[in-house]
Amino acid sequence: QVQLEESGGGLVQPGGSLTLVCEASGRIYSINAMGWYRQAPGKERDLVAVVTSGGSTDYADSVKGRFTISRENVNNAVYLQMNSLKPEDTAVYYCNVKGYTASTYPRPFDSWGQGTQVTVSS
Repeated sequence: QVQLEESGGGLVQPGGSLTLVCEASGRIYSINAMGWYRQAPGKERDLVAVVTSGGSTDYADSVKGRFTISRENVNNAVYLQMNSLKPEDTAVYYCNVKGYTASTYPRPFDSWGQGTQVTVSS
C-alpha cells in the first residue's frame, strides 16, 4: 500500500549529529501524522518524535532539546535532526506514517519503515 523509504542512519561519535529521512510513496490522499520510533536491543519500541498535519510536535523526554522533527508535504517526507547524540541513543529507528490512501479511502493506513540503524560510539 504505502511504502516508506528510510535513510540517514549510521555510526557517529558521542556529541555528533545525524539526520534521518523518511519518504512515503504510494497513492496517498492525506497524511495525519508522521513520526519516528526507536528500539534498542532487548527493549520495547518507543516514540521518539511525532508531527501532525496541523504542525504540532511531540518529543520523548529523553530527546527534548536535542532532536528536531520536521516534514515536507510535497514529497511526503519527514526528517529527524539529531544533535548532541549520546550512546543511549543507539537503536534501530523506524519511520511511521498515518493517513489515507486515494485507492482505499476512507480506510486509514498505518505504515512502518524497515528501520535504520543508528549507532553512537567512540
